[in-house]
Amino acid sequence: MFRSRRAPRLAATLTSALLLLTAATACGSGDSDSGSDGSGSGTQSSASENSAFPVTVAHKYGSTTVESEPKRIVTVGLTDQDAVLALGKVPVGTTEWLGGYQGAIGPWAADKLGGAEPPTVLKDTGTGPQVERIAALKPDLILAVYGGLTKEQYESLSAFAPVIAQPEEYNDYGVPWQELTETVGRALGEPEQAAKVVGATEDAIDAAAKEHPEFAGASAVMATPYEGMFVFGSQDARSRILTDLGFKLPAGLDKAIGDRFGANISKERTDLLDQDAVVWIAGDVAKDSAKLHKDASYKDLGVVKEGREVFVNESGDYGNATSFVSALSLPYVIERLVPQLAAAVDGRTATKVEQPAS
Repeated sequence: MFRSRRAPRLAATLTSALLLLTAATACGSGDSDSGSDGSGSGTQSSASENSAFPVTVAHKYGSTTVESEPKRIVTVGLTDQDAVLALGKVPVGTTEWLGGYQGAIGPWAADKLGGAEPPTVLKDTGTGPQVERIAALKPDLILAVYGGLTKEQYESLSAFAPVIAQPEEYNDYGVPWQELTETVGRALGEPEQAAKVVGATEDAIDAAAKEHPEFAGASAVMATPYEGMFVFGSQDARSRILTDLGFKLPAGLDKAIGDRFGANISKERTDLLDQDAVVWIAGDVAKDSAKLHKDASYKDLGVVKEGREVFVNESGDYGNATSFVSALSLPYVIERLVPQLAAAVDGRTATKVEQPAS
């Protein structure tokens, strides 16, 4: 089970990322173009791994039983590949989200490939996962934990491989990275190793929080200038970066955005942005910040006048890692974000919040 010590990119990106996964071969349900050709998975087996099977994993559409160690893993979940890589395995297929990375593997995780061939990259065209291309990879496990599969998509994929869909207890795309990692660990027969991966990343976050006691109890919010002002709620992975560091989210945030990972706010609710720090994930930092600072409903807020804004370049590796939020991307993010947050909340208006080099 999830055992975290602490309690996703733009809306359009996430909406177009509704992916498809399912399980039939070796699967039991309670409710029921780039890269390689999938010829090798980079996985290794051991007696201890084999003894872990069969395992049954519950999810939104019932439960799925994985009968034996998976050799050919396809990730439909947008960040699931990092959990697979962190556990020493390489998927044969991944799903594109951020773009620009071979095998859809970010630079924060690239060394985990070792000498393995990068995965085949699958895409979502707006109608769901590429079922035929996924089937052609001959997967023996499909992971869609950080995702938003519909029941129909789940059933379609379940026709040819076991599928682990998103957990029922969270919004779609709302699973915490800790639970994602541990869920993938159970499915791969590596629960103990998954717990170690989670613990190591949490330790890095805890260390950063300990070095900055000023974060504890300070308020902060994640936002993006998408079609106005878009804020991320408490079930979004980006918001959890802040709370994991000790920050609290704005009072009334989830009530304002509803049962979603985030939403655009009206001019009358820019008070949600007037926190001890606001982190803007921006496509063009210079252009977007200038536009924000011309907005009458925003420019006179204390967070602006007192220099408590943090800008993250969405199109760079840092911005991509900030949206990715995985056990492998988080140390990369923390190294860059923490100094910016520290500068924002130091109580000195003259302190400039510097932009990381990458």
